[in-house]
Amino acid sequence: MGKGNALRFTEAGLNTVVVSRDQADAEGVAALAGDRAIGVAADVSTAGGCAKMVEAAVARFGGVDILCANAGIFPAAKLGEMTAGDFDHVISPNLKSTFLSVSAVLPEMMKRSGGRIVITSSITGPITGYPGWSHYGASKAGQLGFMRTAAIELAPKKITVNAVMPGNIATEGLDGMGADYVAGMEAAIPLRRLGTVRDIANTALFLASNEAGYITGQTIVVDGGQVLRESPAALDAM
Repeated sequence: MGKGNALRFTEAGLNTVVVSRDQADAEGVAALAGDRAIGVAADVSTAGGCAKMVEAAVARFGGVDILCANAGIFPAAKLGEMTAGDFDHVISPNLKSTFLSVSAVLPEMMKRSGGRIVITSSITGPITGYPGWSHYGASKAGQLGFMRTAAIELAPKKITVNAVMPGNIATEGLDGMGADYVAGMEAAIPLRRLGTVRDIANTALFLASNEAGYITGQTIVVDGGQVLRESPAALDAM
């Protein structure tokens, strides 16, 4: 989804800094995005990594107007087996990185008298649950708690903070799951297909736009209607 955001934003004419822990990955996406993008290796679960990200944006493009807080991992571990280390391993890149990256961009956004912050949360945690993902769900629900207070605090500075909540999206994370698994996911969605990274990127781009200037502290669920059914029978009734 981060790759999709980068490609969509540059397509729309925005300068973009692609951030990954791996320099080759970041540069690979930036190369696809064209001259408007650069790749930077940084770990956004650390303050130093977030500072490096902002420094690169300022050096290349002169400042920061938009932050897409998109970092996330989702290893599975059920309660009773999950360790404190497993929990922290997910919370740090998923939730702590949101706080750190927002904190890092604030000085630059305030210099420019405004900005847009778009957080990638999930339906898992805030709305739904899934066995093995209690730590992931906690991180994604935590992002929304952070967002609502951040939106209030930053509103006087003309900085908006909103979140995209993806449902099941066709990404590299599904590699190796098998055709039957994917078919089962599609069958649970009223629109009968998985979402695409462009579906998410289009929503993020809207929230980053001038047209969304009066929207803050809000969420947009992008899931093809996945969370609407009250039971599997609702889809059978279609």
